[in-house]
Amino acid sequence: MARIYDNIDVKFEQGLKNIIDSPNVKRVDFCVGYFNLRGWKLIVDQVNNLPGDYVDENGDNVFRICRLLIGMHRPNEEYIRMLYGKGDVLPDANMVQRCKLQIAIDFRRQLLLGLPTKQDEWTLRRLSAQLKEGKVVVKLYLREPLHAKLYIAHKDDYSCPRVCVMGSSNLTYSGLTRQGELNAEFANEDETNKFYNWFEDRWEEKFCIDITKELIEVIDNSWASEKYIPPYYIYLKIAYHLSEEARNGIKEFVLTPEFRHELFDFQQNAVKIAARHLNNEKRGGAMIGDVVGLGKTITACAIAKIYEMTFASSTLIICPANLQDMWRKYVRKYDLKADIMSMSKPIDVDSARYYRLIIVDESHNLRNGGKRYQNIKALIEHQDSKVLLLTATPYNKDFSDLSNQLRLFLSDDQDLGIRPEAYIRSLGGERAFLQQHSDIFIRSIKAFEKSPFTEDWNELMKLFLVRRTRSFIKQYFAKEDPANHRRYLEFPDKTRSYFPERLPQAIKFKTTPGDQYSRLYSEEMITLMRSLQLPRYGLSKYINEGKIAETSRHEQQLIENLSRAGQRMMGFCMSTFFKRIDSSGFSFLLTLYRHILRNCVFIYALDNKLPLPIGDENSLPDDYIEDEDTNTTMFGEELDVQAAVGATLHIPTDLSTYMDKAKEYYDIITNKNNVAWLPSTYFKRTLKQQLNKDCATLIQMIELCGDWQQQTDEKLNELQQLIEGEHKDDKMIVFTQYSDTARYIYNQLRKRGVDAIDYATGDSDNPTAIVERFSPISNEKPDVPKSEQTRVLIATDVLSEGQNLQDAHVIVNFDLPWAIIRLIQRAGRVDRIGQTSDLIDCYSFFPAEGVEKVIKLRSRLNDRINENANIVGSDEVFFEGNEQNLRDMFNEKSGVLDDDDDAEVDLSSQAYQIWKSATDARLELKQIIPNLQNMIYSTRTTDDPLQEGVITYARTANDFDILTWLNRDGEFITQSQKRILDALRCSADTPAVPAMEQHHELVGKAIELMKTQSQSVSGGILGNRFSTRYRIIALLEHYYEQPATLFFDENSREQLKQAIDDIYNYPLLEQTKFMLGRMLRASGKTSSDDIVEYVLEMRRTGSLCRVEEENAQNKENTIICSMGLKLPN
Repeated sequence: MARIYDNIDVKFEQGLKNIIDSPNVKRVDFCVGYFNLRGWKLIVDQVNNLPGDYVDENGDNVFRICRLLIGMHRPNEEYIRMLYGKGDVLPDANMVQRCKLQIAIDFRRQLLLGLPTKQDEWTLRRLSAQLKEGKVVVKLYLREPLHAKLYIAHKDDYSCPRVCVMGSSNLTYSGLTRQGELNAEFANEDETNKFYNWFEDRWEEKFCIDITKELIEVIDNSWASEKYIPPYYIYLKIAYHLSEEARNGIKEFVLTPEFRHELFDFQQNAVKIAARHLNNEKRGGAMIGDVVGLGKTITACAIAKIYEMTFASSTLIICPANLQDMWRKYVRKYDLKADIMSMSKPIDVDSARYYRLIIVDESHNLRNGGKRYQNIKALIEHQDSKVLLLTATPYNKDFSDLSNQLRLFLSDDQDLGIRPEAYIRSLGGERAFLQQHSDIFIRSIKAFEKSPFTEDWNELMKLFLVRRTRSFIKQYFAKEDPANHRRYLEFPDKTRSYFPERLPQAIKFKTTPGDQYSRLYSEEMITLMRSLQLPRYGLSKYINEGKIAETSRHEQQLIENLSRAGQRMMGFCMSTFFKRIDSSGFSFLLTLYRHILRNCVFIYALDNKLPLPIGDENSLPDDYIEDEDTNTTMFGEELDVQAAVGATLHIPTDLSTYMDKAKEYYDIITNKNNVAWLPSTYFKRTLKQQLNKDCATLIQMIELCGDWQQQTDEKLNELQQLIEGEHKDDKMIVFTQYSDTARYIYNQLRKRGVDAIDYATGDSDNPTAIVERFSPISNEKPDVPKSEQTRVLIATDVLSEGQNLQDAHVIVNFDLPWAIIRLIQRAGRVDRIGQTSDLIDCYSFFPAEGVEKVIKLRSRLNDRINENANIVGSDEVFFEGNEQNLRDMFNEKSGVLDDDDDAEVDLSSQAYQIWKSATDARLELKQIIPNLQNMIYSTRTTDDPLQEGVITYARTANDFDILTWLNRDGEFITQSQKRILDALRCSADTPAVPAMEQHHELVGKAIELMKTQSQSVSGGILGNRFSTRYRIIALLEHYYEQPATLFFDENSREQLKQAIDDIYNYPLLEQTKFMLGRMLRASGKTSSDDIVEYVLEMRRTGSLCRVEEENAQNKENTIICSMGLKLPN
């Protein structure tokens, strides 16, 4: 009776092994429908131990151990028809080869399924060896689909020459072990002879294809190959895949002739990569974040021209007001169909003409999300325009700066395809994230806004940002001059633009005990400053609660706003006092004067029971921190700027002088339309007391400083010496934060006889014209006579954005240089393409006695600012930079003003240049690397124990690239793709070394960690009981439990049940969540009926929840390759 193997009671795997291991078995023949290469591991040892035997094949006596005939792996039907059709035409050699190639590809796919394991690798290597040694031969049967399963063991036994098993099991892992099957064993000689003859007929069928050689190549070119893959190949394979967006953009887009001739290669690349980002329907925008001086403006013009030529469309350019003239020049030069609009000018969204592309220049100015931001965002949403952001400083003090810029074109619900992985890990996983943020879609911009981790934001910006640094351009695009070994860019006319060195230099002005500067930087001055209460910025503390019971709704809102912004305003005001000391004693004294006068306006109103003016300085403007240039407020300019001309600045110290002016200024304010008012009766008497007290303190501060004597202003004297001495023939730009200081310097230097001097502030009518007189060559105005040119330009940071100043190479920072980024930006105004000087001289002023005292004073003041626990923010909010910047500049530290290194370069650009540099050096790599199979791996040595581990590069089911670096213990080293790319860096001659024992295990773990990325586990997680989702579920469930009525029948109840299930299982869409939250808050006015009706309507229109598609959840992640990093033995 035949023995049965069904994988239920008896496993076929063990039965087959026993048959092959039986005494006297010499060789085997298998015929199966399907063959899985990894399934071979179940019988690899048994086959390897067989001695083999000779067999007659078409008259030839050949030695065989295992013959494998496969019946269901089929080439294309045309090939089979030619073989077995009635015509006389047979496939030629090329067609046979193509057929074999297709079959090899099918088997290759097998090796890319699932996760690599050490056991599979060992099996495949053994199979390759058996195929090479002729122990195993594999053929494809083609006449018809052959689904038979036959296993024959040939024995050296006269009484029982063979044992056969016929049934349903394929030679796969599942067929041998898991699936329910039916296989029967036969040993009868007559029966087994018939099976054998049946097999022979098909094995010797003339059109069977021998694919043994192809299987050898499949295995030997796969991840299981015994040959070491060079680590350099893995590095380049990763660069090749990561640069896909850049490579496709560079191939896809063609520049118009004028831009092809004018742009450098790196600028052309930026145009094409950014255009590729813009054309991606899932994104809607891009950001060019090249550092200052690399030509973002002309790059944006080229993109606008591409859109204009491709779509016959117009472009809107939104920029700071002072850059409008500069943009008009570019629009005229390149004949762009573009309109230019100031960032501060309101846009009529409904009547605006249509723009397919909107360019926002210096987009970081919109990072705080104020009224102008909302206006521009509304236009973008209304027109569904593509958005190109231009900024040299994408990040400022907080990642929210960046998210606000991206939100110009990203909606709250937009699926970014990636998640803030570092933040999710820090919480303990996806479920923990959803418990804390149940109302937030995990792959949205809102999810990223919760993350404080730089690596999360780097991964997000990979989708949108094109950013290159000077060091990156020098490394990949510049040539080297053999004469001086300096690097340069070459213009189309063969002229050269060298990269100058930025040289920090400290000017240390004299101070003596008791002089005006030592009085400014004194402990006594800081003590007085710390004692200020600044009541105008804390008006909410002085509200008389008993008097505001009957206030109007408008007045209630004003009082709420006072409370919201007050503490921050106090902090900013106090920090501004110190910054003005850093700038000049002149500006500091003006600030004290204005502050006393404004206090007296309030005292005048309180004395006369008049309403108090609640203007723009009692709320936080969009760009308050940066708005240091102009001093205009609701009070106007309280002191005539001509004060800067006199030899001495005398500030009154008699309070009556200020009170005499208070009525005049109160009357001025009443005629302004940007001022709100609150009755003085709403405030406690202590407000006037505190205002008077602060005025007395401010007058003490004026008296401590004394009159400002410009002749003994040693800082100004040193500047004059620099202008008339060492740099008497050089153009020079002097930067300051404050327009008061700029006017003071300008007037005093003119008074001292310095000619060819000008100044530019935010109040200047035409900054571009001022710049053209100062730097005519770089602004394409070479015909400006020298007699009409400016040699010395005093400027606020209104010129640190978007202007070409490279006719000069000397920069002076008149204020103390706390914020290094500000200095780097200023240096970038002159260190631009076209700069001819070898050196950029960057001067900064310091008290000769050193900086430690100044650092200590600022620290004391900051402690005072942060004493009140209600203050939002920290030192970095109120004070730019840090003390180390100051020390570095004081000590003239080399490199302190250089741009940040390649860590800031966007990943796609960096990967593309790695790929291009390698393939330019070795052209054959263009063929080798793309043809490397997925899942391959290599290992190289590292000397850093903290780097030891495995880097896995995979592509998610959503087609996003993820690099994961795990240490030996399977713990994350980092997921920052830039850091990983740096760690992967190696050269063509870097040797491969044996892999770590757990290499494949770590790859498997990395992939398992990725699997959750495209899955949603939000079901059942409603968040805390105050969340919108929790409250709406509770309301709907309560409503559902009510009996059906005439207006709410069983059909409606069923629809409500389905809506409840959707809300329970999927996240609410942002707009719907917002509306439901508002309805819940107004529950006294909004009935449950209305909320239920709204929910049902949103579900009917598909606007209720984000419902994941099933097929998207079932896609597999793809392992591209991996690299082990291992300490030397």
